[in-house]
Amino acid sequence: MPRILLSLGLVCICWMPAFAVEVQLNGHKFTLPDGFQIELVATSPLVDRPITADFDELGRLYVADSSGSNDPVQKQLEDRSHRIVRLQDTDGDGKYDKSIVFADKMMFSEGTLWYDGSLYVAAPPSIWKLTDTDGDGVADKREEWFAGKTLTGCANDLHGPYLGPDGWIYWCKGAFAEQTYEQPGKKPLVTKASHIFRRRADGTGPVENVMTGGMDNPVDVVFTPGGERLFTTTFLQNPGGGLRDGMIHAVYGGVYGKVHNVTDFHPRTGDLLPPLVHMGAAAPCGLARYESDAFGDDFRNNVFACQFNMHKVSRHALKPRGATFESTDSDLVVSDHLDFHPTDVIEDADGSVIVCDTGGWYKLCCPTSQLAKPDVIGAVYRIRRTAAAPIDDPRGIKIDWAKQSAANLTELLGDRRPAVQHRAIHLLGRKGAEAVASLKSVFEDKRASESARLNAIWALTRIDLPAARGLVRNALLDPSPTVQQAALHSVSLWRDPSAMPQVVKLLREGSPQHQRLTAEIMGRLEDKSAVPLLLEVAGAAETADRFREHGITYALIEIADAIETAKGLNSSNPTVQRLSMVALDQMPGGRVDPAFVVGQLSSQDASLRETALWMVGRHPEWGDALAGYFRQELARPKVSPENSEDLIKLLARFSSTGTVQDLIASQLRSPAGAESLRPVKIVSLMAMQRSALKQLPDAWIAALTAVLATTEDSMVTQAIAVVRAVPLPKTGGDDLVAALKRQAADPSSSAERRIEALAAFPASGALLDQASFTLLLGHLGEQTSVATRSAAVEALTRAKLSVDQQASLANQVASIGPLELNRLLGLFETATDENVGRKLVASLKESPILTKLRVDTVKQKLAKFPPAVQQEAEPLYLEINAEAGKQKQRLDELANSLHDGDVRRGQQIFHSSKAACSACHAIGYLGGTIGPDLSRIGKIRTERDLLESLLYPSVSFVRSYEPVLIVTKSGKSINGLIRRETADEITMATGAKEEVRISRDDIEEIVPGTVSIMPAGLETQFTREQLADLVAFLKSRQ
Repeated sequence: MPRILLSLGLVCICWMPAFAVEVQLNGHKFTLPDGFQIELVATSPLVDRPITADFDELGRLYVADSSGSNDPVQKQLEDRSHRIVRLQDTDGDGKYDKSIVFADKMMFSEGTLWYDGSLYVAAPPSIWKLTDTDGDGVADKREEWFAGKTLTGCANDLHGPYLGPDGWIYWCKGAFAEQTYEQPGKKPLVTKASHIFRRRADGTGPVENVMTGGMDNPVDVVFTPGGERLFTTTFLQNPGGGLRDGMIHAVYGGVYGKVHNVTDFHPRTGDLLPPLVHMGAAAPCGLARYESDAFGDDFRNNVFACQFNMHKVSRHALKPRGATFESTDSDLVVSDHLDFHPTDVIEDADGSVIVCDTGGWYKLCCPTSQLAKPDVIGAVYRIRRTAAAPIDDPRGIKIDWAKQSAANLTELLGDRRPAVQHRAIHLLGRKGAEAVASLKSVFEDKRASESARLNAIWALTRIDLPAARGLVRNALLDPSPTVQQAALHSVSLWRDPSAMPQVVKLLREGSPQHQRLTAEIMGRLEDKSAVPLLLEVAGAAETADRFREHGITYALIEIADAIETAKGLNSSNPTVQRLSMVALDQMPGGRVDPAFVVGQLSSQDASLRETALWMVGRHPEWGDALAGYFRQELARPKVSPENSEDLIKLLARFSSTGTVQDLIASQLRSPAGAESLRPVKIVSLMAMQRSALKQLPDAWIAALTAVLATTEDSMVTQAIAVVRAVPLPKTGGDDLVAALKRQAADPSSSAERRIEALAAFPASGALLDQASFTLLLGHLGEQTSVATRSAAVEALTRAKLSVDQQASLANQVASIGPLELNRLLGLFETATDENVGRKLVASLKESPILTKLRVDTVKQKLAKFPPAVQQEAEPLYLEINAEAGKQKQRLDELANSLHDGDVRRGQQIFHSSKAACSACHAIGYLGGTIGPDLSRIGKIRTERDLLESLLYPSVSFVRSYEPVLIVTKSGKSINGLIRRETADEITMATGAKEEVRISRDDIEEIVPGTVSIMPAGLETQFTREQLADLVAFLKSRQ
């Protein structure tokens, strides 16, 4: 039975093959579908670390071969240590036996395309056109075909190029560096987002954007027979629930995940479009659509995807689902070797499949590679179906191509051999009028196959003649939906206004995919007469279809006729209202009345409500218009925190508006004893806590002070949480501080609440009273919950301690756990008393986690103490350094001794307050978000990797969780993870429950951090058996 995953706009059906064959080869155990075989066809010295590859017309394979360098990319750009090799099979046995360096001194290459006698290579920041003009096998001509002009730290700026069936060259931009592209008749496109771009193969004309996203690294692009675009990418969403990377159906104008402010400046048709396939933390790269029938009809037009981290190439069988696709997923080949890293997959002309395994060298910015292993060489493999019949002359080498007339080439469009078809399309595209006359016969011949008619469309798309446009227009009425789809893509590309009669017919009568494409054409033509028809068709749909609605909405945005589009707001059809509302908001020169949108928040139609909610969330300036809605919602019967999540988010979102601030405060001023009003007050307090304001408004200070004077426990606790989250202003908060002090000193309150109140105190020059100090000091041990320990540490770090208090804290350092020690050591950074210093050094000597600290960190904390203390600390540094040298030995020793861990006991440890793993990490949807999601960590990490992360968390960092060090102008150093950034401030996570907000005006320097916020020394708290249990539990998360 299949496993079916449902999400908005996508269906993914995962099949496990009923039968599989295992093959031992080259140190790997490969698993393939039954009836398939794999063979090694090239490795060192022919090629060392293959990354990407492509074939020329003679079957020679051009391979981007890495030098194994993980140097910073700017140094790689300077050194150019990589190369392109050309592999050749001289005896026809399917294995390569000759290698020549086609191009040396290359930047790290991230894509190869053989086209029209030249090799196009993406080597960030440029795409190079390499040509061998004298036939000696070496490229003697190098031309910069495209200059991206940006190169960021991971070199994600550029992947590709890819030849579309339309004859245009496509490539991907990632990495969030700003690039600028001219748009004729419009403002330049200035963007930091990720994109798929395209341009004519001859390098002329403007660069067109066809997809926008917030993903980190869009990688490979393929095309369906009808011209739809599919691509793989990393980080299409923030890691969570075991999801991260995947494959996307890239529709024109679409904006995809992850949520990132780089997409804010691009037109939106609603929420982000969903992916086609979720892959987890797979680091997908190479992609191929399988065209041959050699594997069998059920494989034809399947998509194969390399999954770098998963050590496999996956298989995806697509079929239409509404205006997009659904995918049935399985595996083509899987290796048990940890250093099998497939990076490209290519179909050979005989129907076999080539897989490039780059080996173990790559570590730069890699989420899971722990060690660079340039000595682990890669290889090229070939996968065949054992029973596949051989194909005679699969590339058509026996054909005298130079002598083929247009009529001869047209006959080859229906050839069984894909390589022959592609070459015929290319040559017909260069023959102009002669080809058009010949291609006309394909559509007149009732015996012509679908593939011949389809290929004729793609040949005509490459010819810039009116007659070619006319034949494509006629093909819009072809009986084959696939041929119609290709014709629609051709009309869209050329912006052919004469096709409108056929386009209108397909908009009314065609499939959802055709309706999306016809809307795209109308938008690209900016045809204002199409607006009423687009709205009519939107209202006629019987079922919701996100991709179809996207096509219509984006067309309305591009047409930008605000007057006609606004008529849709008066429609009785909720879909028409929704699409009109979004289009008016997003189109150039458009505007929608905020009051109208706010009114839809109370609509009976759920989709209309959700769209209105999405829109108001993007307009913080609409706060005043929302005030009436908020009053109405807060007055609803049975309002509670459990059923008001959207309301809380909205209140927080618009809390910078004075009207909304006053409204929230007024909810807290209602009679204290009214039980029915307590839920509303809690909702208001939760909105305050999430507001992310720079400081508490005056109205809130008075309201919070009043709440703290009550005896209602839940409200008092929530009010304290507000003050911890939103800073007090420098003046005007005295009454609120006094109320906090009363809570902290109240002996009838719980220790937890008193500590939370102390943690809410603003930093001041006043000494911490002894009673409070004693309370905090007594709640730093592992018997206290993580949240309370964290609050106690926060309170201590904000307070000014006397010398005696510093000495008392120093005495207790030996018993403080790793979660708290790093932060508490910061209290001694400005201390100068010799006695305190001696006590601190003595206590550190007794600490079981001393050797897990970094020498530079400890030295920084002791720097202000007198020389005598510095001298006493020298043995500490020697001990830490000696331990650092023993890390590998210790890791090997523990790894070999950790056997038979108990998964259930490991689960208990993971969630215990002692380990506190779930405070930072989520499994499923439960847990913290400071660290990476661990829902599928066992699938991509070995037991040894997991153990290393527990013992030595600062050895390597997972992508998107690298720490940074911020140095303020006052000299303060803050290490942590950036959680949010605005134009005015940066919010840093410095621990499981701690965030620090830093004004950009106060920042002197931001540099990459070297210390993980995950504490070192966790193994000192556990027995070997407990470590084995924890590792077993983490490994089981697959």
